[in-house]
Amino acid sequence: MPQKRRTVPGCETFQLDPAKIRRLEPTLKRTEGLADVFAILADATRTKILFAVSQEELCVCDLAGLLGLSVSTVSHHLRLLRTARLVRHRKEGRMVYYHLADDHIVTLMRVCMAHIREGRR
Repeated sequence: MPQKRRTVPGCETFQLDPAKIRRLEPTLKRTEGLADVFAILADATRTKILFAVSQEELCVCDLAGLLGLSVSTVSHHLRLLRTARLVRHRKEGRMVYYHLADDHIVTLMRVCMAHIREGRR
């Protein structure tokens, strides 16, 4: 049965390239989990928390004061960031201090910030 052709924005005809599809399908598996990380980063408060703890280790109280939010709200966001393995914590007596899990998130933030600056030119 011949393939039905239809117009797609950007294409004058709709024509699949099976070889390209077969070649690229396996690479899409590498994106698993990526949308979850971007969803976590899509919240401005969590992005600010990540940026702050990328500068130095901070406790919940310091983060709450810095962001003008309640300790409860900051704790909620930190729990999500911990679950996503973006931040880690260490205890010192009764205090808990948060820091980035690794430098990958710093790289991601730098690239995104450069992209934003470029778009403003």
